[in-house]
Amino acid sequence: MFEGRIREVGRPDRIPSYFGQEKAVLLVVTVTGILYNLGMGAGPYFEGQLAQCLYDIYQGEATAGDMARLAALYVGVIFLVQLARAGKRYSVRLFANRVSRTMRHTLYHSLVRLDAHALQQENLGNLMTKAMGDVDACAEGMRKFTTEVFDTGVVMVVYLSLLLAYDWRLTLLACLFTPAAYWIANRLKKQVARANGVYKATEARLNTLTLDRVSHALTYRIYGQESRRDAAYETQLTAYEKASARANIFEGALGPLYDAIAMAGTGMIFWFGAKNVQGTGWEVWNIASFTTFLACFTKLAVKTSHAAKLFNAVQKAQVSWQRIKPLLRQAAPEQEEQLLGPVEPVTLEIRDLSCHYPGQENGLEGISFTARPGDIIGITGPVACGKSLLGKVFLDEVPWTGSIRCNGRDFSALDGLQRRSLISYLGHDPELLTTSIGENIRMGDPVEVEKFLAMTNLAGEVAAMPQGADTPVGSGGTRLSGGQQARIALARTLAHARSILVLDDPFAAVDRKGETKILDAMRKTFPDRVILLISHRLTHFPEFTGVLFLEKGRGKFGTHDQLLQEEPGYARLVQLQQEGVDLDEQ
Repeated sequence: MFEGRIREVGRPDRIPSYFGQEKAVLLVVTVTGILYNLGMGAGPYFEGQLAQCLYDIYQGEATAGDMARLAALYVGVIFLVQLARAGKRYSVRLFANRVSRTMRHTLYHSLVRLDAHALQQENLGNLMTKAMGDVDACAEGMRKFTTEVFDTGVVMVVYLSLLLAYDWRLTLLACLFTPAAYWIANRLKKQVARANGVYKATEARLNTLTLDRVSHALTYRIYGQESRRDAAYETQLTAYEKASARANIFEGALGPLYDAIAMAGTGMIFWFGAKNVQGTGWEVWNIASFTTFLACFTKLAVKTSHAAKLFNAVQKAQVSWQRIKPLLRQAAPEQEEQLLGPVEPVTLEIRDLSCHYPGQENGLEGISFTARPGDIIGITGPVACGKSLLGKVFLDEVPWTGSIRCNGRDFSALDGLQRRSLISYLGHDPELLTTSIGENIRMGDPVEVEKFLAMTNLAGEVAAMPQGADTPVGSGGTRLSGGQQARIALARTLAHARSILVLDDPFAAVDRKGETKILDAMRKTFPDRVILLISHRLTHFPEFTGVLFLEKGRGKFGTHDQLLQEEPGYARLVQLQQEGVDLDEQ
């Protein structure tokens, strides 16, 4: 059912794009749907003929053989009709499954490419609801719509044509109640949308609380907060149950109401239809005509109520569609890894750089320095002075102004792929994948894992593990210590090093001896790279080509010795570290 490669949708933020992509399947749906629903008129017709044949047998005008032949023909025709139905149902379900797969694939593709700021605006529970519940609701709404186009639209035309052929006056009279069901469904449109919107939002909050309760269970237990968190969870669960009941009442409880309204016309049929049988009505009927008309109207009434419920189902799907539509974007070409060019020596020039976090005014101003191939630039300053902020500039995750040039090329004019060809970045979060140590370092490339394990002082620890580099790290690296996670992330960054390495606090998880070993290995392995090393630990800063000291939103660049003489703040940091003070606490 899911064979072959997933085809990308041209306009994934438009519903018609998904219908257009499945033209072949929808063609089968159309053919089988028309055959099935045209054949639906055979049921009431044969039911009437069977009733008439039974009456004729009692009157001595027909035999049991006539009834047997008529019944056999009835069974044969209905068998063919049901074959067409099976083909239609299978095709519609195939269509819905493919749409669900494509929509979810597109959504995941967009989610993994969201920048950090946009991702922070979406809590995890909300993303889970969108990726699972909302996509399913959209695909189900499209399936129901496709199904009812034939099972309600086409078949209603067939039934109405049959009814009008028997008695057009009685048909119009009996169908007077039908518009009332549609009117009620339309009047409830806003209520349905509002109730489902509240339901989805409540579901997202419940998912968030569930993840929080599970992820921080030990912390809540240690601090005696379990009962309070359980009470908060129960409160949210109750709110979810109420919102779910309100949303489902429109879909479930209104069905009988629509049925009752649509079936009200049967009273007209019994009264005026009996007159037709007696020969005193608008038409001359026999028992077959009366039975066929009544059976046909009953089926029409059922389809009418289904159509009314379809309106509510589509409104429910529209709520989910509006939630996921902003995240459905056209997929970018997945050839980035092949397009990354060879690593070339780069001269980095930064002039009058200013940057800040989104939504904040204070940041860094007037940052200027030059780094040439082979240079190591140490970046330091007091806590919360903007060191990590400066590193995020190279990921284009924060707004910035000024000039950044790489070998004379304007950094702001480069596209995402060109920037990734130049920059390797290591942040505070290891972001390990739930796979083996080796796969976390290789990331699908032919990388000599042991070399980079040795560079990051991990070779001995990994070798002592039962499966070595094939040892699974667990979800997010939970099977490893915090220090091991950080060094595996560093090994991964070094294994995929580009022209400029931006390393944010890479030695927080190693001692000074390990720091010296890793730095020596980096100098030896990457003699032509620019390394921007953000750190509180200043042990090796005297050896670096230059130092950028950040304080109060400004930056001073120079050598270690120059800054000792010209920047009291830098001299104070160096002195504190020589005294053994933890600079993270300052």
